[in-house]
Amino acid sequence: MFIHLIVIGWLYVAVMMAVAEATSTTGSVLGAIFTFLLYGLAPVALVVYLMATPGRRRAMRQREAEAQEAARLAAAAAAAEAAANKDSGLPDQSGEASADPVPPVRKEP
Repeated sequence: MFIHLIVIGWLYVAVMMAVAEATSTTGSVLGAIFTFLLYGLAPVALVVYLMATPGRRRAMRQREAEAQEAARLAAAAAAAEAAANKDSGLPDQSGEASADPVPPVRKEP
């Protein structure tokens, strides 16, 4: 909240400097544009970016935590489904070897 007041005040001062540059007898509109860009927008953009860094970092950590929680819930659901399908009687769903294996094909001696 406090940073907003600083940004507004800084930009107001930069606009007034640019207006003074443009209306001066020795100034120009191009000089006013550069004054506003270099004394106004560039420093304000840098300060706002640096002040927003903790918020971006916090949001990134929250997204990572949500992704880990979703992965944990998906793994738990997959384990529960595997446990439910274990005794389903479907072929090759139990994870155990069959009791009657097929012998390998070989040449007759």
